[in-house]
Amino acid sequence: MSAPTIKLNNGRNIPVLGLGTSQFEDKGGGMPTANLTGTREAVEYAIDLGYRHFDTAYNYCNEGEVGAAIAKKLQEGVVKREDLFVTTKLFSNFHRPELVARAIQNSLTALQLDYVDLYLIHSPIAAKYIDDKTGLLRDADGNFLYDAVDHADTWKAMETLVDQGLARSIGVSNFNTQQLQHVLESCRIRPSVNQVENHAYLMQPELFDYCKSNDIALVAYAPVGSPGRWNKTKDELVLSQDPVVGDISKRLGKSPSQVRK
Repeated sequence: MSAPTIKLNNGRNIPVLGLGTSQFEDKGGGMPTANLTGTREAVEYAIDLGYRHFDTAYNYCNEGEVGAAIAKKLQEGVVKREDLFVTTKLFSNFHRPELVARAIQNSLTALQLDYVDLYLIHSPIAAKYIDDKTGLLRDADGNFLYDAVDHADTWKAMETLVDQGLARSIGVSNFNTQQLQHVLESCRIRPSVNQVENHAYLMQPELFDYCKSNDIALVAYAPVGSPGRWNKTKDELVLSQDPVVGDISKRLGKSPSQVRK
């Protein structure tokens, strides 16, 4: 059974439930390392179960695995491309307008797709670009090397991706209300989505209300608190194990992850 959908501000539908594929581990050095173990198998299994919305990103380093799983299921006739909703994201060091088209082409090649259903600016923070293979850079003191790029300029380049048929919908991720407003003041195509961390421990009601009033869908990542994230401390409370959530789930006869905030 497929998940229900909601209509975005451009008239396209997005499934309300999706499979996030971010998976990192701590190997020391203060930066997470992508863990690709089981990604392809998880996506294949999810498609068999009825998932149709899949979320990846250039920075997850797993677009190839996600794309291979989708290609296999398309070839097997389990699902049609038009029934899938695939999201990926523009990484911080591709914010300069002249780099945006290159970035999505890299992602499409890895995903083995002609278009994505949703392309997001992954973060409002721009980073220095060296080449397509180099990620975030640090200076000799260990500080990240940022870049001064206006969100509105990056967004104009995002709009051309819709014109070219490379992205059906475009949006942002991790943007606050001021950053969203700046984009809205000069955009030709309004952001369809703002994807942010959102769960019972991080409700963000002001941001939710702002997005709703501007017809921008707020998409939650880590909706159950991301218990497996790479930087979680052993003493940190896990949302799905919260006593309040446990009591509610028992009363409703549901699993903790099924309890809505």
